Amino acid sequence: MVVPAALSSWRSLALLAVLLIGGGATFIYSRDKPAESTRRPDAARLMNDLMSGKAQVGGPFTLEDQFGKRRSLADFRGKPVLLYFGYTFCPDVCPTDLAAMAQAIRTLDAAGRVLQPIFITLDPERDTREILRNYAVAFHPRFVALRGSEGEVRRVATAYKVYFEKVRPPGSSVYLIDHMAFVFLLDRDGRYIAFFPPGTTAERMAVMVGEALAQRGLAAPPPPRALRLT
Repeated sequence: MVVPAALSSWRSLALLAVLLIGGGATFIYSRDKPAESTRRPDAARLMNDLMSGKAQVGGPFTLEDQFGKRRSLADFRGKPVLLYFGYTFCPDVCPTDLAAMAQAIRTLDAAGRVLQPIFITLDPERDTREILRNYAVAFHPRFVALRGSEGEVRRVATAYKVYFEKVRPPGSSVYLIDHMAFVFLLDRDGRYIAFFPPGTTAERMAVMVGEALAQRGLAAPPPPRALRLT
């Protein structure tokens, strides 16, 4: 996946990747990471809630957009939503997944025009409105970027079963955000439909989103058969 050239200057000290392994989450960012035992229980619990299909996922929220306006999930009623939690200083995983979201929307063409992409930062301390404005439009002009207080963001992330934690490698003055990286698909009423794991290609995302929306009568049929993956 090609990351927009406008983001080539965004760098951090280490790579953060999220891999799905055996129904749990493994967080990789540095060989100097803190003891995983202090973080894994919460991460595993949220992952199990999401994977079980039995726990409620999502819910209403109100946060501030990249222009300083308070926006709620209800503002997007009538549009299916692609929702992502990440942060702008994320060096690899977040921009790759956001680029895949944007390309999937373009691939879906007419069906994609009804989709609303939303990015919620897990790092409101550094991700100011100005930074979010520049970051979001680098991927797609329709991206809405949202931020809030640390407490507000954690409440929303927890509702979507997204674990995150601020991590400062020993000897470093720069912190990273250790987090689960999923793309969530919501229906026109803001209800959770499905999630896509990190690294899902734009082509596969387009096929799965198109099929999910078509099954619910929310959009045009999915892309041509040639794009489908076996």
